[in-house]
Amino acid sequence: MARIRLQCSPSTSQNLPLENGHANTGSILKIIATNICGSDQHMIRGRTTAPSGLVLGHEITSEVIEAGRDVEFISVGDIVSVPFNTTCGRCHNCKEGKTGICLNVNPARPGAAYGYVNMGGWVGGQAEYVMVPYADFNLLRFPNRDQALKKIRDLTLLSDIFPTGFHGAVSAGVGLG
Repeated sequence: MARIRLQCSPSTSQNLPLENGHANTGSILKIIATNICGSDQHMIRGRTTAPSGLVLGHEITSEVIEAGRDVEFISVGDIVSVPFNTTCGRCHNCKEGKTGICLNVNPARPGAAYGYVNMGGWVGGQAEYVMVPYADFNLLRFPNRDQALKKIRDLTLLSDIFPTGFHGAVSAGVGLG
């Protein structure tokens, strides 16, 4: 994989981490649509220790433009949704369904997310491109590219907003009616 220079805004830029151990299992995505999450507001308003130049955003819908040599189920040209947390799918916690506390994607502590303070340093989706490790596990491929592109604004809700609300409703015991 080649190294891509990521231009985030006129005042900040960052390199995608393609020369780390995740390049063979990862994919480079071109952002098609993204949302601003409510949790981004904590960083924007200075309530966290977010470093200057942190590329925010963990609600990503994209097109795969490059896939590592070990990626089996994702192909260049696929339209994909990227869940907000970054996981390996291989560690003990991931295998037990505890992907929010993955042991392999954040050297500082369990758990990681794209574009969020102290969550592994992964470039967020408020950019042109993003590198996603463990693409086969982290990317949700839409089966029909043309249909996906027609509904891209709706599909973008699947990366974080809709599942978070649904989980909250289920956890609260909200039922029909």
